[in-house]
Amino acid sequence: MNHAVLYVRNADRTARFYEQVLGFKAVIRDEAGQFVFMRAPASQNHHDIAFFTVGESAADSAAGSRSVGLYHIAWEVPTLSDLQDAMDGLSAAGALAGSSDHGANKSVYGKDPDGLEFEVMWLVPRQAWGEEERQAIIRPLDLAAEQRRFPVTSGQA
Repeated sequence: MNHAVLYVRNADRTARFYEQVLGFKAVIRDEAGQFVFMRAPASQNHHDIAFFTVGESAADSAAGSRSVGLYHIAWEVPTLSDLQDAMDGLSAAGALAGSSDHGANKSVYGKDPDGLEFEVMWLVPRQAWGEEERQAIIRPLDLAAEQRRFPVTSGQA
């Protein structure tokens, strides 16, 4: 996937959240506040996400409860330390929604100012997947144990 585009109540507010909590940088910002295009840290993309303002009166998303729609998007970080930083930042912002060990990846979940859920994840080196490649796993995440297991946390190294 190259990028995602989300409708939000206020593009500037959502962009500030992504800047302050996740370290994204604005690439294009509409002066009238109608849209913001952003790049994730260490990304080589022009933009990884864009937000378009639809207004404060917009209803919450009913996807997954009363309608079809997108559940969440995920951002991959290069190290387990980066994942810890994301978890700490989300927690400090009151936006941490949970964490999981999925076997082949380690994940933390957050919610943006409109309550839209997203995932920040670190991908376990493929040679360590084993049988977990073919399993849907949801276990409690122990980041300290994972950092001991994978002391060099540079993704697919």
